[in-house]
Amino acid sequence: MAQHEHVRVAVIGSGFGGLGAAVRLRREGITDFVILERAESVGGTWRDNEYPGCACDVPSHLYSFSFAPNPEWPRTFSGQKHIRAYLEHVADTFGLRPHLRLKHEVSVMRWDNDELHWVIECANGTTVVADVVVSATGPLSDPKMPDIPGLADFPGKVFHSARWDHDADLAGKRVAMIGTGASAIQIVPSIQREVGRLTLFQRTPPWVMPRMDRAISGAERWLHRTLPFTGTARRGLLWGIRELQVGAFTKHPDQLGLVERIAKANMARAIKDPALRAKLTPSYRIGCKRILLSSAYYPALAQPNVDVVASGLSEVRGSTVVASDGTETEVDAIIFGTGFHVTDMPIAERVVGAEGKTLTESWKDGMQALRGASAAGFPNWMTIIGPNTGLGNSSMILMIESQLNYMADYLRQLNVLGGRVALDARPSAVGAWNRRVQERMKRTVWNTGGCTSWYLDASGRNTTVWPGTTAEFRKATRGVDLSEYEVVRVPAQRGAKEAVAATVTEEVAG
Repeated sequence: MAQHEHVRVAVIGSGFGGLGAAVRLRREGITDFVILERAESVGGTWRDNEYPGCACDVPSHLYSFSFAPNPEWPRTFSGQKHIRAYLEHVADTFGLRPHLRLKHEVSVMRWDNDELHWVIECANGTTVVADVVVSATGPLSDPKMPDIPGLADFPGKVFHSARWDHDADLAGKRVAMIGTGASAIQIVPSIQREVGRLTLFQRTPPWVMPRMDRAISGAERWLHRTLPFTGTARRGLLWGIRELQVGAFTKHPDQLGLVERIAKANMARAIKDPALRAKLTPSYRIGCKRILLSSAYYPALAQPNVDVVASGLSEVRGSTVVASDGTETEVDAIIFGTGFHVTDMPIAERVVGAEGKTLTESWKDGMQALRGASAAGFPNWMTIIGPNTGLGNSSMILMIESQLNYMADYLRQLNVLGGRVALDARPSAVGAWNRRVQERMKRTVWNTGGCTSWYLDASGRNTTVWPGTTAEFRKATRGVDLSEYEVVRVPAQRGAKEAVAATVTEEVAG
């Protein structure tokens, strides 16, 4: 590859969003694009998260592209290795390998107001110029490690769940698990039998529903392979059930009481100790934080080699970890399941727009983007899984595919406008969209449920979740409304000079 490459579209990231964007570009007849990936292989979060027990909490047939059904899913809720293999299969099936630029981490991307394109500098010294950028880095890509006094001097192993240390031998060791999110509840039962003692540091107990996972039979797989419409019907049923649940989350949180009783029954089956059950019972409305699925988490916590500290980690003194309530525990390893930079994505610091400001500076009062895709002041730049596109109860692949529809129409509009042109979201349109979203957010369980979650930014505003159905979002992103954008062309003076230069060249040639 040449050191400088000019393409029509640069896609950043090769997870579900990036690969989905690449497939859609090819289906639209666009082959002049690259996929810039910082790692050595595709897969995104399903490549990075290799911790024991890692699996999806969305049914397999719904957690896959509608245009790339997989009749061979082995379980109703697939594990990390099967999802990663699926993404590798997508890259092969749709001929994406020639477009991949692996080990190309983006250092900075700058909008050039004169040339109307993006200049992307990569950490390996490569520069890529792109007319349009599709940022698909995803919100679950950069682990968040808390700043704990004394942690740097801890003598044992320390790592984040998304950067699992496979060289760490935990057998018979005293292990501290920090956090009780989606990763932690999968890790705890996976390592509990192996370690000598496991201490779970819990700031806030999660609501945990039973995980109805099972192997998909050979007959089912044969049926979906032989009669593809049966797989489509299965997907449609899974989608429909989740669409019917949305109202309870977004309009009538009081209806979630029955779900809470199911979650409490799930706990009661395994946790017989009243004191431990009290520690593990949330005080907020279910759904306010992400609802977790596990049938093994509570049984693991009930084992004699597990302690639950109902407090967060506040300090490390040598090999002693100290909780906020003063509890001290000697450990040999510390595992952080403390989530990701979701509302403060590091990629935003690397995007420099038309006014010379970074996306981080533009979003200093909170993330916001028109229809979850376009930020004002950043022409021809779009994001997949942008602000307020997350889901609390269904598959993000549905939202990604809706955003791909919007991306495709965005590129069509650029072609219709013709010439060297860019679209920049009007601040008024971004503001109007964001006000509508935030107004709808007021009634949701994420705002009224009485908890603090990673859905909220530093100011307490929910800039992460979509407060509606996936069908509503699909309708809102089916096409680009040009009235919401400023059409940007090369400066008139420069355009005139280029025209004169072209005329002179033609006359000389003649």
